[in-house]
Amino acid sequence: MSADRIHFIASHSDNAQDALQQLTERYGQFSPDEADVIVALGGDGFMLRTLHRLLPADRPVYGMKLGNVGFLMNRFRQDGLIERLETANTVELAPLCMVAATEAGGEARALAINEVSLLRQMNQAAHIRIEINGSVKVPELVCDGVLVATAAGSTAYNLSAHGPILPLGTDALALTPISPFRPRRWRGAVLPSSARIRFEILDPYKRPVSATADAQEVRNVVSVEVFEEKDIRLKLMFDPDHSLEERILDEQFL
Repeated sequence: MSADRIHFIASHSDNAQDALQQLTERYGQFSPDEADVIVALGGDGFMLRTLHRLLPADRPVYGMKLGNVGFLMNRFRQDGLIERLETANTVELAPLCMVAATEAGGEARALAINEVSLLRQMNQAAHIRIEINGSVKVPELVCDGVLVATAAGSTAYNLSAHGPILPLGTDALALTPISPFRPRRWRGAVLPSSARIRFEILDPYKRPVSATADAQEVRNVVSVEVFEEKDIRLKLMFDPDHSLEERILDEQFL
């Protein structure tokens, strides 16, 4: 692909801001609408915020690690950036759509690239009913929470909650309970990406629950629907020797 026009964006850290200044002086700076590619400088959290913020621009994003975590990032190097961009592999990801209904009667929608998670807001465990495609699969999950993760997000919060790692291209989602108490033997499920998942909060006044799509939180929810938004495609670029697919595979052997 052509990569002559680049839009650089950086986190607020000092090293990322220094790199931003040096790279823009060397390669120029174009607006997101004019650019062929967006280069994000930071860590994984900043990459997620960049993807959300620049979603309307519909441009591929190439990240370079200048933060604490860089699973979605390439190694930082100033030299040969145009050549790296032109030879990079592009991975397309579909985000999750969260539709949350609140106690106050409102509705909130948000997209998630990594996961949608439900968490108890107080000291009492949450009681949650889980439906898949309109059929009740877990009548009452007693837990600290539950999440739905994409393949790209399966190595993040999902992995910490002992959920499965999903290789890219599997067209699957991970449904993972967080500190489950009952049912005692249920440890989650791997669902087809076409599944529509509905969570109903049981006794939401006594046991309030919040729902979060990546970093966007909605509190005091009574029900949450989650499904893959197939009409939206996010494009991430990786060096051929540093592919996301290979890193997801490697995580299963650590």
